[in-house]
Amino acid sequence: PCARGNARAAAFDDPRFPPLSADELAAGLAAGYPVLIERNLVQTNHYRIPVPHLPRVFDGLTIAHLTDLHYGPLVSLDFIRDVIRRTNDLSPDVTVLTGDYVHGFNRTVQIDAVWPEMAKLKARLAVFAVLGNHDHWADARRSMVWMKKTGWNLRHKKRFIERDGYRLWFAGAGDFFADHRNLDRVLQDIPDKDCRIVLAHSPDTADSEYRRRVDLTISGHTHGGQVNIPLIGTPVLPTKNKAYSSRLKRSLRGENVFISKGIGWAKIPVRFNCPPEIAVLELVPDVAVNNRI
Repeated sequence: PCARGNARAAAFDDPRFPPLSADELAAGLAAGYPVLIERNLVQTNHYRIPVPHLPRVFDGLTIAHLTDLHYGPLVSLDFIRDVIRRTNDLSPDVTVLTGDYVHGFNRTVQIDAVWPEMAKLKARLAVFAVLGNHDHWADARRSMVWMKKTGWNLRHKKRFIERDGYRLWFAGAGDFFADHRNLDRVLQDIPDKDCRIVLAHSPDTADSEYRRRVDLTISGHTHGGQVNIPLIGTPVLPTKNKAYSSRLKRSLRGENVFISKGIGWAKIPVRFNCPPEIAVLELVPDVAVNNRI
């Protein structure tokens, strides 16, 4: 036993395998951090969002926003279950989902695996969902079966919640790349005075051609760029409008667009300075706009 132990110790002293220097060890840890650590550190981030035309009875309404789960390689069902549990623990007034629930192409099996877990989501008033490009690539028809089964389907539809006679409308866009339609078609018949929120997978929907007013667009798709380099920003964004990284932005027409960093990953399984998030939006009336009405 002693001889084997000495031989093993000698192997570690072998000059062919010199010990790592502090710099080499640090470099190795830094290289592994985006792949092994940060992409698994799901944060719960709270945002205070001013919304034009929001009635005061909805002041403080909370919306939990989940997007881009990308269930599939390196995003396990246990990981998704934990995200769903944490979202339910927040007890939001409304929960919204903005697409890309699976990662693979032509993968009905992924859809049928992740949706029963997603169906456990709860909210005090309502849950609404639309589809993303990956959901279309996997199997849009099968995704729609689950959307209808849960009662959350907002794709090309609109629904409202009501308090004290005031309505807050939620309208669902199609995916900008796979299923886009002019938003005017879904926004028609909403009274001009009523506040309306659009759910759209891609924030580029906010720059598409439509005439009717949108008070807030809630979207995902970008993952926040997955990599956010200090002093440089996000080198890669899958959008036409490169200002659409994450958080609250303004569209080209001057409307509010909220973009979540999402949960999963695309292309490469890394995140750097851009951890995944459960976004919680607290809606407040945009006083500057409402005072002019």
